[in-house]
Amino acid sequence: MKQRYVYVLAALLAVMGLSVFMYKWQVLGFPLGEDQERPVWTIEAAVGFESGPGSITAQLQIPALTPGFRMLNEHSVSRGYGFGTDYGGGGRVAQWTIRRADGDQKIYYRISVYEDESVDVSDTIPPFPPMPVINEPLKTAVDVLVKDARDHSADTASFTAELLRRVNAPSPDANVELLLSEVSSEAEFVGVITKVLASARIPSRVIHGFPLAGRQRSARLVSWLEVHDGDQWLYFNPATGEEMLPDRYLVWWRGNEALVNVAGGSNVEVDFAIQENQFDAVAIAETQAAQLGASSVDFSLYSLPIQTQAVYSVLLMIPIGALVMVIMRNLVGIDAFGTFMPVLIALAFRETKLLWGVILFTLLVALGLSIRFLLERLRLLLVPRLSAVLIVVVLLMLFISLTSHRLGLETGLSVALFPMVIIAMTIERMSVVWEERGASDAMRAGLGSLVVAVAAYVFMGMSWLEHLVFTFPELLLVVLAMVVLAGRYTGYRLTELQRFKALRLD
Repeated sequence: MKQRYVYVLAALLAVMGLSVFMYKWQVLGFPLGEDQERPVWTIEAAVGFESGPGSITAQLQIPALTPGFRMLNEHSVSRGYGFGTDYGGGGRVAQWTIRRADGDQKIYYRISVYEDESVDVSDTIPPFPPMPVINEPLKTAVDVLVKDARDHSADTASFTAELLRRVNAPSPDANVELLLSEVSSEAEFVGVITKVLASARIPSRVIHGFPLAGRQRSARLVSWLEVHDGDQWLYFNPATGEEMLPDRYLVWWRGNEALVNVAGGSNVEVDFAIQENQFDAVAIAETQAAQLGASSVDFSLYSLPIQTQAVYSVLLMIPIGALVMVIMRNLVGIDAFGTFMPVLIALAFRETKLLWGVILFTLLVALGLSIRFLLERLRLLLVPRLSAVLIVVVLLMLFISLTSHRLGLETGLSVALFPMVIIAMTIERMSVVWEERGASDAMRAGLGSLVVAVAAYVFMGMSWLEHLVFTFPELLLVVLAMVVLAGRYTGYRLTELQRFKALRLD
């Protein structure tokens, strides 16, 4: 195969792996680091009212479009009531119904949200508002106020800021005093501003929400002003005219509709409480992927049973060890027995830890090699000789485990986790090299196998790398691309540079 085909294949593999990785990271929100947690706020609305004997229909405004936030889950706590959600003029509406209720009633609505900067409402373009019907003398006051604000502004944002500056002036003029003469609440004040903006043919609406900050036993709704400039929604502080949105401001509902309506009840009260918690970032990402209908979440390793996840958390690190093996053999030039034997030995080191693993591996190979030379005198055929070596390896493992247990060294019990067949083949291969090329080559290859196994163990033991590969297994395509490119490398290895340095031309 031509060189360029190899490059094209490696590029395709890398692009495929990185594309899926970027999608899961940036869009679905899967975390790069392990043990990451994200703040999640749970807002509870408690609706209390008195009911006479009869049916009850209660409606509560609930969040719909919440810039900067995404819903994790929501549910209702209301014994005996039917519950459902629908869309109304102010956004979404939660509705509770019951055929018969009597006495004091209490129903709860809870929603959990987390921050997501990708959530925006700029794509919702409203039509120009109709001219509001305003009776005299308020109409004249509104017209004068609109004209003065337009004369001292250049665009929608500056017009809104100028209007808010005038209505919040310490010494307002007669038109402002007349306009605000019947205003008794913050929400009514913002409602008057939206009416003036409608007279100027500027789309606007009042928004009600909470600045989320820690725990709040009795949270108070804060009304804000939302204005559309033709391209996007702008947010203004109605008390100062400053163009901004409070930090972590959760929009609960929009418009002038009442927060709650209870048909068949009286003395209605709504209390809000806010609780901040820390949730696992992976669980949040999985929930977000499910809400978006992403098919990739169906193939996520986190959907597997816990025991199966534990198996794959180890298996997925084998390609990392194989990459280390390729680099050490093809680029560095370290000789070793077999292709995957060092990787499997590195897996065993994960159980025994590095120091004990090296000691036990060296001891087993040394003892097994001694037995192999003794069996050589019997002139056995290949298969019986390998079987005999395997049996000896098992007996050595048993002996080391029993001895270490008697000495109180429990780490020695992990020797049974070593791949017996691999060790037996290593002993056989080392003895053949010893006979054919001498002791120095055999020892060099054995030492090289141990060095590669240690290097693979170091990389395969990185917890952050294990999390990254487990969460984003598509990155193994990038590893495959690197292996393919390394397979076409025909230049000098690092050890060869040292070996042939005498031929260097100064």
